[in-house]
Amino acid sequence: MGADIGVYGLGTMGSALALNLAERGFAVAVSNREPEWIDPFLKEADGLDGAVSGHAELSDFVAAIQAPRTILFMIPSGKPMDAMIDAVRPLLAEGDTVIDGGNADFNATRARNDALDGTGVHFVGMGVSGGEEGARHGPSMMVGGSDHAWSQFRPMAEAIAAKFEGDPCVAHVGPDGAGHFVKTVHNGIEYADMQMIAEVYGVKRDLAGLAPAQIGAMFERWKTGRLSSYLIEIAADVLGAVDPETGKPMIDVIRDAAGQKGTGRWTVIEALKLGQSASAIEAAVGARGWSSEKEARVAAEAALSPGAQEYALPSEGDLEAAMLAGRILSHAQGFRVMTAASDAFDWSLDMARIAEIWRAGCIIRSALLDQFADAFRGALPQGHMILAPSMVALLEEALPGLRRVVAAASLAGQPMPALSAALAWHDSMAKGRGTADMIQGLRDRFGAHGFERVDQEGQHHGPWA
Repeated sequence: MGADIGVYGLGTMGSALALNLAERGFAVAVSNREPEWIDPFLKEADGLDGAVSGHAELSDFVAAIQAPRTILFMIPSGKPMDAMIDAVRPLLAEGDTVIDGGNADFNATRARNDALDGTGVHFVGMGVSGGEEGARHGPSMMVGGSDHAWSQFRPMAEAIAAKFEGDPCVAHVGPDGAGHFVKTVHNGIEYADMQMIAEVYGVKRDLAGLAPAQIGAMFERWKTGRLSSYLIEIAADVLGAVDPETGKPMIDVIRDAAGQKGTGRWTVIEALKLGQSASAIEAAVGARGWSSEKEARVAAEAALSPGAQEYALPSEGDLEAAMLAGRILSHAQGFRVMTAASDAFDWSLDMARIAEIWRAGCIIRSALLDQFADAFRGALPQGHMILAPSMVALLEEALPGLRRVVAAASLAGQPMPALSAALAWHDSMAKGRGTADMIQGLRDRFGAHGFERVDQEGQHHGPWA
């Protein structure tokens, strides 16, 4: 008998997933582009329940896996993945499955799926969330690809996934690029969530003048309430940490310039392509871009006056409400983008199940996800999560706090891009008659683009011509 699965790529995530599989009793064949990584990994895997074998040559690696083969590639996306498919394809047989477990552009995943269509080899794009700890002990996984590929991989996937009250946090979300698309939106929501946490921290630091440990104590209180989530929990950890070199709060020695790997930006790009708003996510992506211009911001602080006016310092209750409303609205935007993609690509995404597989293992896991899943399984007017009765009630409670926080920040000159964008989206959606009639009038006046009338069918023009 050969191995149950092959794992190629023994970096942080690949080695963690391989150890997870072996610990749960599966036989795992491993390989790596740099073969010198194999022996140290085999020593680390020694003593786990499953048999682990290492193979320096790609052909030996593939031959060591029992047919029909399932091979998980944890390598950089893009050209390295394309090169790997070209290299491994001649070694595969009908019924074999290739899984790309990296953060790939779903458009590339769809192209790779199409390229292998009809060859008998199945291609899967799988989103994996949870970082190294999640990969090792239980990630959340969003699996795309064919039903055949899922039936092969499912027993292993459900065994290694995080569990929420016994329910594996993994699902076959849809065909071709669906898995990578859902993971992309997951990461976009993650961007918004982190930005909102940073904005709340900024209010307490810059307007209230609190020390990091004092702000961290607030997040400690929140992590057992309605804001309970992994990111709130680790926000408390970050603010409570002390730099061993200087003795200062760790947060105070971190340069305020945030990096990004592209998935948040992909969410915004795809949302725009689909004619959707992901404004809270876009604001979070933009804020990271602005953060990288550290020198320009230092110069601007000296040159530009914020024009601050008198304001009332937001209470902790209002900040909690603002964070709650912002989280609901940013998730709603993400789910709406996925709904549009599901319709555009005929994926039949199950939003309730997606919310459920995010309840454990992944970075955005939170107490709200059960409520989101329930909302999608109940009455959902116009297909919008924010119109579910339970969400209407939550927003009605939290919106006043969000308004007061955004207003105070605006008066104080305190930046709050994501929470402001979330509020603006809510208010746009809550306006039965908006102001796009003016835009249509202007478009017709300068370019004769035409417009629809409220009282007649067809396209019309104004009298200004």
